[in-house]
Amino acid sequence: MAPLANNHISVDCVVFGFDGSRLNVLLVKRNGEDEKGKYNDRKLPGSLIYLDENLDEAAGRVLSELTGITGMPLVQFKAFSSKDRTSNERDVVWLERAQGERVERIITIAYFAFVKMDAPQLRSLRSDNVEWVAVDEVGTLAFDHNLIIEEALKAVRREADNNRSLLYDLLPKKFTAAQLRMINEIVFGKKLDVRNFHKKLSQLPYVVALEERQKGVAHRAARYYRFDKKAYNNVR
Repeated sequence: MAPLANNHISVDCVVFGFDGSRLNVLLVKRNGEDEKGKYNDRKLPGSLIYLDENLDEAAGRVLSELTGITGMPLVQFKAFSSKDRTSNERDVVWLERAQGERVERIITIAYFAFVKMDAPQLRSLRSDNVEWVAVDEVGTLAFDHNLIIEEALKAVRREADNNRSLLYDLLPKKFTAAQLRMINEIVFGKKLDVRNFHKKLSQLPYVVALEERQKGVAHRAARYYRFDKKAYNNVR
């Protein structure tokens, strides 16, 4: 017998992926049909929790079932409890058909993950019903998932503010100042002055300048740097 679901509590997973130049979010395709006809839209990976599992277990299970991803570290960041979360009739009809039960007000607990898109955990990613979409191109999503993504970005920025190693985990082992500046601009959502950034970079004891420079580039070859995590932890 299938596990019983809690019809009032769900989990949603916001998986951000950095492809080297853009920040993307993983979305699930949602197909359905109502009195207005067929529709095809997108949502975050999420579903109701089971009565016999805790929230963290539910988040891992839902992400695995809907996307194929397993072993992804997820950070719980916020609960969404607005009474209007299920005010869209199309969303309710789709969810009730998917769950096979009547659904009323739902509180969702949201999680985020922030990874490189070539991370080992993504090798099992299914391609039949999921897709990466640039954060600034997601359009209108089901339920309140646009709001959840906005809040997830804020949570990522808070996390990165408290632990800068999160940003370096997204970069190659050897990176240029331009790459580091770019990931800072993407995560924090603002342009940085190049000259000031280079000045600050030279003052960071955990960013080590290497003798090696880029090869085979049309422009002036940039110097490579590496992140010294031990030095960073000492500074923290």
